[in-house]
Amino acid sequence: MPEVLEFPALKEAQGKLDNVNAKLAEIFDEAGQAYDLSKVKCIRGTSHEKAAEIRKLNDEATDLGRQVDNLVQVQKAAERTRSAQEGRETGDGADRDEHERERGKPQKSFGQLFTESAAYKQKQGRTGPESTLDIHLKTLLSESAGWAPPTVRTGRVVDYATRPIQVVDLIPQTTTSNTAVTYMEETTFTNAAAETDEGGTYPEAALALTEKSSLVRKIAVFLPVTDEQLEDVGQVQGYVDNRLPFMVRQRLDGQILNGNGTAPNLRGLLNVVGIQTQAKGSDPVPDAVYKALVKVRVTGRAIPNAVVMHPTDWQNIRLLRTADGIYIWGNPSDAGPERIWGLQVAQTDAFTSAGTSLVGDFANYIELAVRRGIDVQVSNSHSTYFVEGKQALRADMRAALVPYRPAAFCTVTGL
Repeated sequence: MPEVLEFPALKEAQGKLDNVNAKLAEIFDEAGQAYDLSKVKCIRGTSHEKAAEIRKLNDEATDLGRQVDNLVQVQKAAERTRSAQEGRETGDGADRDEHERERGKPQKSFGQLFTESAAYKQKQGRTGPESTLDIHLKTLLSESAGWAPPTVRTGRVVDYATRPIQVVDLIPQTTTSNTAVTYMEETTFTNAAAETDEGGTYPEAALALTEKSSLVRKIAVFLPVTDEQLEDVGQVQGYVDNRLPFMVRQRLDGQILNGNGTAPNLRGLLNVVGIQTQAKGSDPVPDAVYKALVKVRVTGRAIPNAVVMHPTDWQNIRLLRTADGIYIWGNPSDAGPERIWGLQVAQTDAFTSAGTSLVGDFANYIELAVRRGIDVQVSNSHSTYFVEGKQALRADMRAALVPYRPAAFCTVTGL
């Protein structure tokens, strides 16, 4: 991985966020499991005044968290620019193809369909006796015995209610041209550096490296469609081009958390050996989350930047109240920050069940290495599709999930 650039503004913002978080942690620790603000001694005032101070600190942590997120993105952009410059100087580069989608022809309006119909053209200019003749018809020309009025759909398709994609966007993406991402991990670091007398023996350090590898896996799906659908309905091609890639990305989103690593599955973060865990126990939920963040910092030596949580678990946090009924995460009339301890919260029901959340440094110590991006193809060579007038539309991608430092992530259980 490229050397991290020094960024004083990021360091300053992170320091301010840590100070605010430490203050909030002290307050919650004194309030205890029941959130009894009367027990809080580190801030003065009534319960309402203390609750207002907590909201003020929480808003400050939210603002600082956004600043840290923005500055991290600036730092990443600077690092990518430097890497790209170094690549140009050494002759490396990659070409990117741009794909354009064919747009369907616009449908005719209702007025156009009506005025161009044979019935309307025959009716034009006919008056007098013919109109009288119509009155004496035994069968009334109505919708039930004549032409039903034409209808035109709006073109909108209401998507099926399914799980949105939440986790993929947290993880940096790179490309690979290999079938596996292989790298070296420093598995032994013994720092024997010590003060030494003149002429004394130098203390001996120890370093050891181990080769690690994450295999590229394929996620695929296909859909049978008749020739007539593709020919007669211009919207079908665009609709399928949208939904099939979504299916692939939704599956990838779930694999990032739950993949068991058995071929052809990716190994998701929840099944990576070495990931840390923090049980809630008798702690308030915010305390348990904060303890997990500390584990990521102290043991994982990383900077956590996001919390992934089941929607019902986040609901329990959003509805937290003090002993005298004051909402901690903001009044019901407020939108409320989707952040905790200044970090963004990604809500997803990709977890197999509620009760477990995941915190970690998603920006630096995990990577999605894409061997081939999502590709959509059409063919009638599948099975007997050629003689049946069918097409097989397929979409797939190949990628490897690379958790560089498992200890940079920690689950929070028992929520």
